[in-house]
Amino acid sequence: MKVIVDKYVWAVIVISVAVAFLTHFPELISLFDHSGQNNLFPGMRMADVANEIFFTFVSLLILFALNTVIFGFNRASARITWVKMILSFIMIWMMSNLLGKVFVFLHHHFDIPAIDAMVHHYLHPLRDFIITCLVTGSCYMIHLLRKSQQVLVENQQLRAENLLNQYEALKSQLNPHMLFNSLNTLRSLIRETPDKAQNYLQELSRVLRYTLQENECQSVTLREEMDFVRAYLYLLEMRYEDNLAFDIRIGQEAETRILPPMSVQLLIENAVKHNEISNRRPLVVHIHAADDSLTVSNPIQPKLTASGGTCIGLANLAKRYRLLFKKEIEVREENNTFIVTIPLI
Repeated sequence: MKVIVDKYVWAVIVISVAVAFLTHFPELISLFDHSGQNNLFPGMRMADVANEIFFTFVSLLILFALNTVIFGFNRASARITWVKMILSFIMIWMMSNLLGKVFVFLHHHFDIPAIDAMVHHYLHPLRDFIITCLVTGSCYMIHLLRKSQQVLVENQQLRAENLLNQYEALKSQLNPHMLFNSLNTLRSLIRETPDKAQNYLQELSRVLRYTLQENECQSVTLREEMDFVRAYLYLLEMRYEDNLAFDIRIGQEAETRILPPMSVQLLIENAVKHNEISNRRPLVVHIHAADDSLTVSNPIQPKLTASGGTCIGLANLAKRYRLLFKKEIEVREENNTFIVTIPLI
C-alpha cells in the first residue's frame, strides 16, 4: 500500500511540474528572446516568471490534494461517476480561479514578483480552464490505472487460490488411491499369511501416519521422500518376497532437491500394479536419481488380466508438477521398458 501511495504522490508531483512549465511556456520563450522585439510581456524579469511557475506548481499540488481528499481519486475502490467528474471539474475551476486571485492579491499588497503584462492577465482564464481539464483528467486516468492494477492483482490472487485448490483436490485423490491399494494387499495377506499380515499392518500404520503428516506439505526433499519410500517398499516386499526387487541408486547431491510428496511412491505403485510379478516373471524396479531428475523404470510385463486401475496416478502426478513447478514429467517406452522421469527442483 505504501508503494502505491508513493507512486501516486510522485505522479502528482511530476504532472504538476510539467503543467507549471507548460502553462508559462509563452513567457519562457519571451524571456529568452534577445531580438529586442518582445512587446507581449514588457518589463518582465526572470524572478517574475520563476515566481509564476512556482505558484502554479504549488496551486496544482493544492488542487490535486483537494480532488484526492474530497473525491478519493487515489483509492482504487472508490466509485467515480460522471456526476463526481462534473463536480470535480467545477470545484477545480473555481479553486484555480480563487488561487489566481490570491496570487494577485499577494503581488499587489506584499510586492511578490509577478508578471504585470496585460496579455498575461488575459491568458489567466484560458490557463484556469486548461489546468482544470488537466487536473481532473489526470486524477481520473490515475484512478483508472490503479483500478486496473488492482484488478490484475486480484486476478493473480484468485488464480493462485484456484491453483492451490486444484492441488489440494489432487492430493485428496492421491491418499485414498494409495490406501485402497494397500488395503487390498492387506486383505490378501490376511487370507494367505496371517502372521505376516500383523507385521504388514504395523508398517502400514507407519506409512499412513507419514502420508497424513505430509498431506499439508506441497513439496518435500528427496531424502524425506526416500525415507518414506523405503518403508513402503517393505510393505511390497512382505507380499511379493523374492519376486519383487528394487535397484536404488541416488546421488548424494540429489537428496536435497525437492519434489511433490509421494511422487516416487506413486511411480513404484504404478509399476507394481500394472505388471506381472510371479516366480515365472520376477520384476525389478530401477530408481535412479541424478542432479535434477529422478527416473523410475521397469520391464514391461503385462498382466494376463486387467488390473482394474483408474489410471489417475501418472495424470495426477503430471498435474501436480504443472501446478507447483510449471514442469512436465516424461513418460516413454524404450526396448520393452517403461520409463518415467520426474524433475528434481
